[in-house]
Order: sequence, then structure tokens, then C-alpha cells
Amino acid sequence: MTSGIVIVSHVKEIGEGVDRLIKEVAKDVPITVAAGLDQGEVGTSFERIMAAFEENPAQQLLAFYDLGSAKMNLEMAIDMTEKEVLLFDTALVESAYTAAALLQVDTPLEAIEEQLVPLKIK
Repeated sequence: MTSGIVIVSHVKEIGEGVDRLIKEVAKDVPITVAAGLDQGEVGTSFERIMAAFEENPAQQLLAFYDLGSAKMNLEMAIDMTEKEVLLFDTALVESAYTAAALLQVDTPLEAIEEQLVPLKIK
């Protein structure tokens, strides 16, 4: 099963920057971003997250976020999508980068999850 990455950030530039960074090591991994609000406001939206899920061609998505309210919107979107979404409570940049790099070389999901354990936010 092909896996993709979804980045959720409160700030448009952060989401776009993480996307840009991880594409340097994972050019074949589908990545979509839901970041910021209209008119450049800070925040996340359920609608943008749903769009990121749907725009990503992968059926299994690894989702990474920056702050707690992004997690709340992600959890609501996960309940509404038919895709398999794995939500990671890990450091956004480091974990998205690590997961994407490992997906690029066809690392099994179980091994990716093991690599992300030290990046868990407590």
C-alpha cells in the first residue's frame, strides 16, 4: 500500500516549509499540506485538512501537526475520511522528515513507527 504524508500547521509558511524540506529526501512520497487560514491568519481548519486528505493520492496517510488544536481538527477529519490515517504526536519537522525519508526507501510502517518513538511529544 502506498503511504503519503499530511502536514497540518497553524502557519501557512511552516507547512509549506516542511513540505519543501521533506521533498528534498522524498521526492516520490505524496505530501499534502493543510496550513493556516484565509487571509494569512494563524490557525487550522477541518475543511483544509479534509482537502489535504482527499488531494493526497495515497490510501494510507501519516499525519503530523504542530499544536494541540490542530490535533483536534485532525481527529475530526480522520473520523470523516475513508482513508487510513495514522496520527503521530511527535515533533512536526523531525518526524515528518524521518517518516518521508523512510517511506522513500520502502521502509515498512512498523519500522517507521519505531523510529518515531523518540520524537514523541510528552
